[in-house]
Amino acid sequence: MTHAMLKGANVPLDATAVRAVLHWSPGQGVSAVDASALLLASDGRVRSDEDFVFYNQPRHPSGKVWRLGQKRVADGMTDTVQADLSGVPEEITRILVTASTDPDATPFENVRSLRLSLYDAGAEGAEPIAYFDIKPETGAETALICGELYRRGDGWRLRAVGEGYSDGLVGLATDFGISVDESAEPDAASADGPEPVPGPPVAEPAPPLVAPGPMPEAAPVPATSFPLPPQQPPSYGYPPAAATQQQPPAYGYPQPVSAWPDPAFKLPPQGPQFIGQ
Repeated sequence: MTHAMLKGANVPLDATAVRAVLHWSPGQGVSAVDASALLLASDGRVRSDEDFVFYNQPRHPSGKVWRLGQKRVADGMTDTVQADLSGVPEEITRILVTASTDPDATPFENVRSLRLSLYDAGAEGAEPIAYFDIKPETGAETALICGELYRRGDGWRLRAVGEGYSDGLVGLATDFGISVDESAEPDAASADGPEPVPGPPVAEPAPPLVAPGPMPEAAPVPATSFPLPPQQPPSYGYPPAAATQQQPPAYGYPQPVSAWPDPAFKLPPQGPQFIGQ
């Protein structure tokens, strides 16, 4: 049977391991919600900072309380904290289940349909043991104590709380003994302002134009090392001397004697010759 709880109500728990699920509906201007857990001793404070389970420290050193993280479901978003109640150290008397919108610090008046549901971690698919629809008192809260698991005799019970803080998860955590160091100084680079953004590269200037100089003179052509044969000037008015033609030698025979015929020598006249007369 599922218990619909009102603020301040409590129900006994038979389960030895439980899942506390925060559910909300996404939409415009709706912040993400982070689930956390604070493990408190009998004095109502943590024993050390290790008793704070949140997004930067998702698991308790005992291994009995841990954060499962955000998850998108069909009708919204969830974030879950699981606890093995049977193994929680004896000094721990209460476990606070909290919700925060840090680091953007959106007030819970902008978070729609915020609900805490508690399930038996050993019964997969079962209906929740109880649920609590959380209504912020002022709407300006940025951190809420949604419910608390507390010891009663040998067992555990769940109480619906719904109390908020306007200074976020830091204010809630310090109220229960968590030391938060907010005095960290920025590094040297950020202390002097934002680092300048380098501009586009500047192109190097082109070299100046230089007027062309005079063309170099052509190198003189060197004289040939062989002397040219001298040319004979022409004999103007006189016929040039005829070149004497040499007859090729007649090998093995005397050379014929060339002579002009005697002008007084005449061949005898010849008449027709008749052969056979």
